[in-house]
Amino acid sequence: MILIPARIASNRFPNKVLANINGLPMVIATAKRVSNLDEVAIATDSDEIVSLAKDYGFQACLTSKAHQSGTDRINEALMQLSLPDDEVIINVQADEPFIEPEVVQKVINRVQHALSHHEDIMMTSCYKIISDEAANDPNLVKVITDVKGNAIYFSRSKIPYEREKNDHYFGHLGIYGFTKKSLHEFCLLPASPLENIEKLEQLRAIYHDKKVAMIEVQSQSFGIDTKEDLEKALKQFKDK
Repeated sequence: MILIPARIASNRFPNKVLANINGLPMVIATAKRVSNLDEVAIATDSDEIVSLAKDYGFQACLTSKAHQSGTDRINEALMQLSLPDDEVIINVQADEPFIEPEVVQKVINRVQHALSHHEDIMMTSCYKIISDEAANDPNLVKVITDVKGNAIYFSRSKIPYEREKNDHYFGHLGIYGFTKKSLHEFCLLPASPLENIEKLEQLRAIYHDKKVAMIEVQSQSFGIDTKEDLEKALKQFKDK
């Protein structure tokens, strides 16, 4: 199942998940974007979004306003849904209305592979190659991986350190794959100092010695965090 966390409040862009994306509210545009891959549900703290989701034919779960992360929000939503522990759960951010479905499918495939091969992986995510210039943006999270493709660290800083010229970096995409069981286990882990410093919840898994499998993807999409991002996205993806 694909779960989309949709918090109504946003410090930099209030009500952004309701912003107009080619005639659709952003959260609905995102849900429609991935709806051919699997069943989709929206986890939200807003009665308005619950009603909106139902109007467009999507399941919606009303969750607490107190959650600090989208992962905690979808974990609560899963308590309202009757799913087995080995159900593949994909967390797609509501502010990614132009995410390529094939990117999400690759994350689904990696979780399924881990399940079938009994790999000890807590979560799966993905990255794309980004330029040296793009890596300077603290809003674009970077990741470095080990020889098996598992994440070593995520940071808003440019990593690895550029002692000699580096032609490309790995830019993290905020799509996460779990099983229902591993997502619940992740949410039971205590918050870590690293995630509090970087404001990146995925560092919680690494801090507690859990594996985060990473896959490389091709993507032009990006999260919409500001009104300027929205204008850029609508211009860049006007024909999508």
